[in-house]
Amino acid sequence: MTIEVIKPGLFTTVQDGGRFGYRGIGVVTSGAMDRFALQAANLLVGNEPSAALLELTLTGASLEFHEDALVALCGADMDARAEGAGPPLPCWRPVLVRSGTTLRLGHTRRGARACLAVAGGIAVPAVLASRSTHARSRLGGLAGRALQPGDRLQVGPPAAAAAALAARLAAATPGALIAPAAWAIAPKARPPYAEHPVVRVTLGREAESFAGGSLQSFLSTPYRVTPQSDRMGYRLNGERLVLSEPLEMISESVTMGTVQAPPDGQPIILMADAQTTGGYPRIAQVAAVDFPILAQMRPGGTLRFQEISLDAAQVFYIQQQLELRQLAAIISLKIAGL
Repeated sequence: MTIEVIKPGLFTTVQDGGRFGYRGIGVVTSGAMDRFALQAANLLVGNEPSAALLELTLTGASLEFHEDALVALCGADMDARAEGAGPPLPCWRPVLVRSGTTLRLGHTRRGARACLAVAGGIAVPAVLASRSTHARSRLGGLAGRALQPGDRLQVGPPAAAAAALAARLAAATPGALIAPAAWAIAPKARPPYAEHPVVRVTLGREAESFAGGSLQSFLSTPYRVTPQSDRMGYRLNGERLVLSEPLEMISESVTMGTVQAPPDGQPIILMADAQTTGGYPRIAQVAAVDFPILAQMRPGGTLRFQEISLDAAQVFYIQQQLELRQLAAIISLKIAGL
């Protein structure tokens, strides 16, 4: 099955669960910024949770489907509809898109990034065991770049259960360009996305090197996400962080969620395309459970940091993964029509 890109949107890339095992040789992880939305969208169309899909940023693409396809849109609340007819495509549920339909994904009304999964997964070649795009190094995805007009995306064969669901939706709504399922992932089962969230952190390796007042300000005052933010990192603006005394560092390991303080004292949160090492002091590490919340922040949004213990961060993450497993089991039954 083929999807043709009519308009690519602001920055639309192929992403999956990430490129793991190669940071030791300087290869970044990449993958979807909102891993919860990635997994949820894939589960809704019968894919493996980390299958390749499209990540759309702020403004979506226009895509023409050359065959019937079962899709799911999760993450940011993005205005999506079939060209020329009908109501918006609902998010967080499976939707059948009929052959010949152009799906127009507009601006995000809330949030920053949406994940569009297609049953069968986006079938670009795997590079270092991942189909994720890292545009800076032109690695993975479709030619290592964001989508362009005229691109054609190949989609793998859907799972048998997904194909059966698509057939049921087609039979129930003959002639409709899009046919959503009657069920969806409930709001209470989704991450608590917010324009001004509280993001939980554990203190970083160099946290004690900051003046007491700076550390207190970091944990009590708001920081704004600046327009100079992307998949590599969010540059923040707020209370300036000051070291107790000059600190000479060699490059140390960093990862998604590491909060660094460059010489200007304005923090940077590293994101999915984060480099593998960095030489700035690490004041904190965002708890993995809150990565989806960070992924949906728009430029101009503000956040506050809240310190938690490492044990608490691990408990929250394990709880989130258990809830995802339960969600996967329920979705599997729904797709099977049970």
